[in-house]
Amino acid sequence: MKVAILGASGFIGRELVSKLADDHDVVAVARKRPGWSADPEVRWVEADLTRPEDAERALTGAEVAVHLIHSLGSSDYEHRDLLIAENVASAAERAGLGQIVYLSGLGDDLAAVSNHLRSRRETGERLSAGTVPVTTLRAGMVIGRGSAAFETIVALVDRLPAMICPRWVSTPTQPIALDDVIAYLAGVIGFAPAIGQRFDVGGAEVMTYRSMIDQIAAIRGKRLFIMEVPVLTPRLSSWWLHLVTPVKASIARPLIDGLRNPTVVEDDRIRTLVPFELMLFDDAVRAELSPP
Repeated sequence: MKVAILGASGFIGRELVSKLADDHDVVAVARKRPGWSADPEVRWVEADLTRPEDAERALTGAEVAVHLIHSLGSSDYEHRDLLIAENVASAAERAGLGQIVYLSGLGDDLAAVSNHLRSRRETGERLSAGTVPVTTLRAGMVIGRGSAAFETIVALVDRLPAMICPRWVSTPTQPIALDDVIAYLAGVIGFAPAIGQRFDVGGAEVMTYRSMIDQIAAIRGKRLFIMEVPVLTPRLSSWWLHLVTPVKASIARPLIDGLRNPTVVEDDRIRTLVPFELMLFDDAVRAELSPP
């Protein structure tokens, strides 16, 4: 099957390209081909998907598109993501694709949703406005190098002996290992029971951000003092993270805004459709933090 991976240069896209290359005809689509793209079995297409003609060129001949694009960090990320989704939906329809697979965010359907999660939902709605059926996977934090949320927590643990944290550290969430996200994405591609459906995907454990910080600290051999306070606003939280972690404030603030929303699996039907053993948080973190 010919699969176009949109956003192939990102940390999820890179792993998905590698996973699918043996079994599918993979077209990796990115604004710029990355230096690590050495697999001769993978065809790379450089495209700016805000341009309709580039979207059409990227999807010509494809049967399935995997939409991994997220413009978080751009000042106009909501507008850009909607524009790209509209171009992808139209190009997929003209190219006669049978399926679009979209990776969205858990919690995007809550009443008091953040701008970031609302944007994820609206992007999915724009993709679904065309005639090509969309399979949506909604995930929380992905445990993997390259995930802004995961990198933030690791940096906090590594750089600070103590933390004054806002109440969002007690928000329930269900982080998922990078390998498990890849397994779910690969499992729904071309899979008839999944086409046109929406699924929640999460890891083996429901946790809080504080418990994740504590577990990562234990893995790092550190003991942290954490005090929760009610007055640290999302704006202050984002700038605080910008000062002590590698994550830019333009990325941190939308993420922090979304941390007040619980991101827990409500519908686990995909566990039956794509069955495998989920990684525990501790195992996933150790795999990501171990030397290559």
